[in-house]
Amino acid sequence: MARQFSRRQCLHAGSAAFGSLAWAAMQGHAQVTQAMNRAPDAFRFVPRAKRVIFLFMNGGPSQHDMFDYKPELAKRSGQIGRDEKKPLMGPITPFARHGNSGQWISDFLPHLASQADQLCVIRSMQTDSSAHPLAIPLLHTGSFQFTRPSIGSWILYGLGTENEDLPGYISINPTRTFGGPSNYGSAFLPSSFQATRIGWQGKSLRDVTIENIGSDGAPTTTARRQVELTQALNRSLLARGQAVHSVQGALDSLDLSLRMEAVVPHVMNLAEETTETLSMYGIDQEPTDNFARQCLLARRFAEAGVRFIQLTHGGWDHHSNIESLTDRCANIDKPIAALLADLKQRGMLDDTLVLWIGEFGRQPDTQVLDGKLANGRDHNAKGYCAWLAGGGVRGGFSHGVTDELGYEAVENQVHLYDLHATILHLLGLDHAKLTYRYSGRDFRLTDVHGQVVHDIIA
Repeated sequence: MARQFSRRQCLHAGSAAFGSLAWAAMQGHAQVTQAMNRAPDAFRFVPRAKRVIFLFMNGGPSQHDMFDYKPELAKRSGQIGRDEKKPLMGPITPFARHGNSGQWISDFLPHLASQADQLCVIRSMQTDSSAHPLAIPLLHTGSFQFTRPSIGSWILYGLGTENEDLPGYISINPTRTFGGPSNYGSAFLPSSFQATRIGWQGKSLRDVTIENIGSDGAPTTTARRQVELTQALNRSLLARGQAVHSVQGALDSLDLSLRMEAVVPHVMNLAEETTETLSMYGIDQEPTDNFARQCLLARRFAEAGVRFIQLTHGGWDHHSNIESLTDRCANIDKPIAALLADLKQRGMLDDTLVLWIGEFGRQPDTQVLDGKLANGRDHNAKGYCAWLAGGGVRGGFSHGVTDELGYEAVENQVHLYDLHATILHLLGLDHAKLTYRYSGRDFRLTDVHGQVVHDIIA
């Protein structure tokens, strides 16, 4: 005769089973998370930096008008250069030496010039393509032929996160084009290593909202129930051993989203800053407000334990109307100078690596479009500028040289792969050993390339 159970007995027995299932799922989650966030000791150097703030200038900023002063180019402006159809174009604004280091910085960047002794300027950058659709993915992922994990994902994979209630990798106002989400994605790395996106390039951060949050800052009841139901189904799949890595990634992401609901509104609340700080960055001022918000959020996220923060500023593609470079520089000059000063005064610059770079630079001669001079500069992948600050680099230092007119790097060339290798080194990671096995092969950010640029390390 079959034994009869009351409804109370059934629920009691079932609750015990659910508890066991939840415990097993939690143990599995902990093991997978620990494995994903572990950076084996064999991969590590002594780190100089704990985190990165990556300032991406989308379009290819003109080094000739910002950081790479060429007296000969200024002298020969208007004369024929390497191409008889393209007269040379000297810098469109004066340069001057700044700081105790005497860094050459143009008059377009007066605020940043005050931070000259913090900057390590690389004037000999090189990359493999002068086309936006190839150069942008290469900068972000180390490849333009295949979808590969972004540099932020590799760093998060190697070092793990410092704050379990926040994403380890945040991308603010990224570009939608030339790679789009792949530029901040994790590709074949677990999905927990991809960036959390805030806004899109071209949109004001004033308009950014946090979805599914009530007016009191708490998640709406419907939204939370949806997440809880989804998580219950995910754990059921995980318990049956189905698509373990994909399901675990979904579990991690949704768990993080719930934890973020209590933390992110506080971190993103710029009203908590003093009036002096808001003014220093240029918030509620024109033309700095939007990028100032990005920079101040970057400092707040870094302070809260986010490992990699990327900011994007567009409009640097000057094939014509080179004078508009004035406006682009005005957008970023005060906010970036404030970011460096703020990090320094808080004691954070020493272990925060700040990187400023575009996908390539510009030519020293005048752009020709449709057979006519266009008062702009074409792309240049053979010699352009990037700069770093903090995080163990030599402040007030310049590395590498381009030829006298600035066509290409001729001394101490730094390829993009070398820059990637150096960034990982400063974070304590060996770029040749930080690998992930996928499809029968060990992949890494620098592929089979890259040399650490020891000369720029303090």
